[in-house]
Amino acid sequence: MGFSATSLTVDQGDGASISAVHPDIIMAHIFTRLDGQTLASASCASSQLHAFSTEGKLWRDICSATWPSVADPRVDDLISTFPAGHRSFYSDSFPLLDNSPSQFDLSRPSSPPTTELISAVDIFYKDQLIFSKVQESETESGWFLCSPFRVDLLDPKETVPTPIRQVGEDQASLKQLEENLSLSWIVIDPTRKRAANFSSRRAVTVQRHWLTGEIQLRFATILAGEKRGEFVQCGMVVTCNWSEGGELHVREVSMQVEGMEGNHLNGRESLVILERAIEGGKRRKEVKGKGRFEEYLEMKRERRERNERREKTLDMICIATGVTIFFTFWSFVLFR
Repeated sequence: MGFSATSLTVDQGDGASISAVHPDIIMAHIFTRLDGQTLASASCASSQLHAFSTEGKLWRDICSATWPSVADPRVDDLISTFPAGHRSFYSDSFPLLDNSPSQFDLSRPSSPPTTELISAVDIFYKDQLIFSKVQESETESGWFLCSPFRVDLLDPKETVPTPIRQVGEDQASLKQLEENLSLSWIVIDPTRKRAANFSSRRAVTVQRHWLTGEIQLRFATILAGEKRGEFVQCGMVVTCNWSEGGELHVREVSMQVEGMEGNHLNGRESLVILERAIEGGKRRKEVKGKGRFEEYLEMKRERRERNERREKTLDMICIATGVTIFFTFWSFVLFR
């Protein structure tokens, strides 16, 4: 049975309204059946519903149902310290980040730098959970700050079997995964009590490696870089393959931050960008992740072409300068 915020506020013909319904019925039989978006809408319908909707257990259950990874005791305890607990966490994490330049404050975060980032990751196939993990990453060591930023959820030789079975041949199986596999990658900042979902939910590219046959699904959010006009790709990769029995095995789940030159940013640079996005990035219910990714690729292509034209111009100037110096030198030697 489904409910909407409208149905909760419509008066009946005899003048009865939601205020006539016993609070226990609302809490136990109506609100417990709502998803997060509907519950948030219902809370705006009246002061009574708003008071009911602030119940912490409601939002804890919604968060756990939406992202099973946050039921981890460490994460659950941390979320409880957010300003409005699980309600704040849902507000931070459910909408996607908007990558428009105007949506980001390009100043550095005002709070002290965090000592760790926590990743809560869930992979779904047709809305059924197939992978869930929480990973903590320290952010203070020299190794983290100076090395290329990368979060790996699986060891190199580790694989995770799934109940997904292959349908059809190569192109059909790729389309199968592109249409049905979704990823949630929430990064939590314990210092600021904030979080953000950096995944595009659906893959922006799905490719099969020509040699190994492994399938790589890329999820990405495009973020503002450290300089105005610069953008970076916060990319998440899920690498998997089909077993001999036709089952899908996941063998890599990772995150990196990549610049427009194709370079991987180090921990220090990535931390500034991620913190800024978590704290100041605007959230949108619907963001065309694949379209934004294609726009980013087009910007990279244009940038590369400009650099190539600039390099060719510099080469021509150097050649012309060298030829001029050569003839000037020999003219001076021969005709002095």
